[in-house]
Amino acid sequence: MSTYAAINDLSFLLVEPSDTQKKIITKALEDAGIKQIEYANSIQEAMSLLTSFPPDLVISSMYLPDGTANELIDKIRADPDTESQCFMLISSERNREHLEHLRQSGVLAILPKPFTQKDLKRAIHATLDLIIEEEIDLELFDPRTLRVLITDDSLMARKHISKTLNTMGIEDIQFAENGKEAILLLNEMEFDLIVTDYNMPEMDGLELTDAVRLDPSLAHIPILMVSSNAEDSQLSNIAQEGVDAICGKPFEPSTVRKLLAKILS
Repeated sequence: MSTYAAINDLSFLLVEPSDTQKKIITKALEDAGIKQIEYANSIQEAMSLLTSFPPDLVISSMYLPDGTANELIDKIRADPDTESQCFMLISSERNREHLEHLRQSGVLAILPKPFTQKDLKRAIHATLDLIIEEEIDLELFDPRTLRVLITDDSLMARKHISKTLNTMGIEDIQFAENGKEAILLLNEMEFDLIVTDYNMPEMDGLELTDAVRLDPSLAHIPILMVSSNAEDSQLSNIAQEGVDAICGKPFEPSTVRKLLAKILS
């Protein structure tokens, strides 16, 4: 299947109460090659459609008549039938605190209003990456035998990262909620890769990295750090502190694929 044909096959659910915004986003989606688009005006309508018409991607605005995108994503993730649903936000909201919950919930993209066609296409391709399973090509490892430890205090983030890795053929995955739990697991089992969040209670990602690098039996394990503050100055020096790569939230499959190929080859 070609990428073009695959994009034509994608189905989207647009949750947007504004008729004007609906028209703008629909035109942009159609220009990108999307032909199957359903619509909802509210959380209630969206959840009803998700059961009868499970789309490849939900695109939602932040503010809806019966709540916010934060509440919509919580309902989606709480239902076993929809918990792995791909989700994207398009919003003029700029407040990091208001967007943080969505970042932690495993959204594929957060696009500003107005958004560029390039940004939209990137998010569409991220959806494709999660749907079309393609084993990652690593020189030194068979992805099916790669042992990965995901450390994140957010259950939704752990599930999203795990699902992204699964699409690359990586299935041997263990979980920890913070650095302290991770260290216990690292002392019990062998791992080929650590994927860790930066901000966590008990022991954060930087403290976990320090502990791993100071232990001769663990120091060789590559570390991929994931953070919603990946572009902030506070993280700019972390790569020199023992982290092999830093990836932002939203956690884009194509970016992760490139980073893993780089640090594991």
